[in-house]
Amino acid sequence: MPPSLVKPSLAQPPRVNPAGAGPRTRVKKNREGVAGYVFLTPWMLGLMGITAVPMLGSLVLSFTNYDLLSPFTEVKWVGPKNYARMFGDDPHYWHAVRVTLVFGLVAVPLKLAAALGVAVLLNRERRFTGWFRGMFYLPSLLGGSVALALVWRAMWSRDGAFNTLFGLEGPNWINEPDYALGTLVVLAVWQFGAPMVIFLAGLKQIPMELYEAASVDGASKLRSFWHITLPGLSPVIFFNLVLETIHGFQGFTSAYVVSGGTGGPIDSTLMYTLYLYKSGWSEYQMGYASAMAWVFLVAVAIITAVLFSTGRFWVHYGENS
Repeated sequence: MPPSLVKPSLAQPPRVNPAGAGPRTRVKKNREGVAGYVFLTPWMLGLMGITAVPMLGSLVLSFTNYDLLSPFTEVKWVGPKNYARMFGDDPHYWHAVRVTLVFGLVAVPLKLAAALGVAVLLNRERRFTGWFRGMFYLPSLLGGSVALALVWRAMWSRDGAFNTLFGLEGPNWINEPDYALGTLVVLAVWQFGAPMVIFLAGLKQIPMELYEAASVDGASKLRSFWHITLPGLSPVIFFNLVLETIHGFQGFTSAYVVSGGTGGPIDSTLMYTLYLYKSGWSEYQMGYASAMAWVFLVAVAIITAVLFSTGRFWVHYGENS
């Protein structure tokens, strides 16, 4: 029977590879997978060698009496003695905790408030708006640099720029226990550029129709800010709050440089990380410093978890608001 007379229902359909890939395609995918792992190898080596292994090593050292001046063969296991000393026998530890909490509870809200206020002012396009955004962001580019801390220390001295600018016969602010921590708070608040940029991005996502509808209904700018801007920015506020809280508790460079590495005057700038550094590298008590580091890690994790648990009550995401 000629092929043209074969019924269509009896014709065999062409065979299709169910996986859609032949041997060549499988080999190509395997090569791509190997290439991906090859590119990940430097990161994985860095993670293990620079982060994971040293962290586990410090956890072990936190239960020993290891110090930098003694041979490693003389290290003895002391169990939880370092932690017992920290919580019961070291008044400087609790003073450092108190200083860090005061710094974080004052500096973080002020920094976020300044960032949000400036972001609202710079949200609308006006003349020189871009230039002002750059100028306000510039201090954040300097970060926690030693040079900036040195300039700050000179500016708040008795003959510094602050007293000269305002014509004050003021004190040497950084050498006065009542004012030294305040100068560090001002320095932290001054560097509000990074959260400001994030707030600006969040403000651009709030529909202008909401403000127009509120204006038609007779709402004032303050009510619009309270009922439209803040709820619309709540995810961004939450994001900045978490980052700046962690960053605030990690403050080290400014306290170290301004106080000359002592935490003075009279331990008024003895931040937690500075006391940890002094314990490990100035007093050579590396086992005790390792214990302090792990307590700090757990404390920051707990604070972050608390922020995330409370966020569901005031953070609004999109249509769920």
